[in-house]
Amino acid sequence: MVVDYATTVVAIALKIACARGPPLLDQPARRSPILYGSRRGKGTRVNVSLRPVREADLEVFEEHGAGPKGTGELQWFGHRSLHVMRREFEANGLLGPEGGYLTIDARSDVAGWVRWSQRLWGPAHTSWCWTLAIVVFPRYRGKGVGSRAHRDLVDYLFAHTRAERIEAITDVTNLAEQGALANAGFEREGVIRRAQWRGGSWHDQLLYSVLRP
Repeated sequence: MVVDYATTVVAIALKIACARGPPLLDQPARRSPILYGSRRGKGTRVNVSLRPVREADLEVFEEHGAGPKGTGELQWFGHRSLHVMRREFEANGLLGPEGGYLTIDARSDVAGWVRWSQRLWGPAHTSWCWTLAIVVFPRYRGKGVGSRAHRDLVDYLFAHTRAERIEAITDVTNLAEQGALANAGFEREGVIRRAQWRGGSWHDQLLYSVLRP
């Protein structure tokens, strides 16, 4: 007896398809859940949130700002006074109309801080945007804290201010921050050549931005 293998295969496939039912064409594909964590830690998640700075936080900021171990080599610009920050805290709690600070809180532990300030691209009343900065303290680095903090700050600023654009600048060698910005939805726009003086030489920087959805 001669067996038509092609016909047999098609028949089997049709039976399987009928048993499974019609395809769910209108059902969107499921997205994988986002884990804020490093590959090295196999998705180890650190729950963080942003909150207003408290007076006790200032001592932690000062401790970690006393040397490159706390700030990181790429954010160490020499010894600087934090009296200005304390005066601003006394005046407005570090939340002003032209910028501010929030503490990165990891289950009541201070994990770092985020800051935003106004950048002008023309007249101040029409052409301004926010520029972000962040410091994550050593024990919380490599755990996705930077990505989450950037994302939450962007959401906060778009919800509570009229900004159309939010920027961030980082060193060309700062791969961790570049990854955190990309994870938070920022797009790389270009290189700012020899823009930052640090450690006895000039360093190129990268400009990133995210626009209001």
